[in-house]
Amino acid sequence: MDGTDGWTAVLGFAAGLLISVVTAPVGVSGAVFLLPVQVSVLGVPSPAVTPTNLLYNVVAGPGALLRHHRNGGLRGPLTRLLVLGTVPGVVVGAVIRVFAVPGPSVFRLLIAVLLLPLGGWLCLRTLHRAARTRAPGPEPSPRSITRLALAVGVAGGIYGIGGGSLLGPILVGRGMPVAKVAPAALAATFVTSVVGAGTYALLALTVTGDIAPYWTLGLACGLGGLCGGYLGAHLQPRLPETVLRLLLGVLALGIGGLYAVQILR
Repeated sequence: MDGTDGWTAVLGFAAGLLISVVTAPVGVSGAVFLLPVQVSVLGVPSPAVTPTNLLYNVVAGPGALLRHHRNGGLRGPLTRLLVLGTVPGVVVGAVIRVFAVPGPSVFRLLIAVLLLPLGGWLCLRTLHRAARTRAPGPEPSPRSITRLALAVGVAGGIYGIGGGSLLGPILVGRGMPVAKVAPAALAATFVTSVVGAGTYALLALTVTGDIAPYWTLGLACGLGGLCGGYLGAHLQPRLPETVLRLLLGVLALGIGGLYAVQILR
């Protein structure tokens, strides 16, 4: 048992719902923004917060994946290349997270280092989108994509985000279209999160401390994310994409900045 009470589960459901409503329209699971909520509001300890966040991805992901599957978005080779890299990466990241970076100070530093560049990238890409009218450059090679996925999988295993929210902007910035990247990134996030959550559960049998996921809270957040994902997909045609992307960037910058300030205190 993880000690999650009913009120905490309700808060987790609401957090997953609200976050996914905003993130789902742009193809991001929302786990990257849920993690600080789990730490600061819901009181999930480190490193149990990472597998709990991966569990959220497992529960929240199928809705969007089913939609992309029906549209044929998961049939290309990109999905396979990303999964081949992120799956072994998340196992390595989980081991590093448990045995090498268990401290809260290092954990806050990782959050700031990952979210600040991601938020800046999202904002800059959105603000300069109209200026990028030239033909896109060559897409990265399959080997480069798999290597990138491996590195992002390691980071995702440490951070508990599955890796898709990092792969998406990087690959689009390398010249790949969003319509091609988004389904593959979401699929990699889902598969990697399944493997990552399982890895943490196995590691919990070999070490002491809060290593296993908070199952009740992770399921509650995931169910909120599942509902919010459907709602976000419904709202997507009614909301300007520029507003959504800027909102994501500002949220990432704000959360990363908050943890950076905590480190400096």
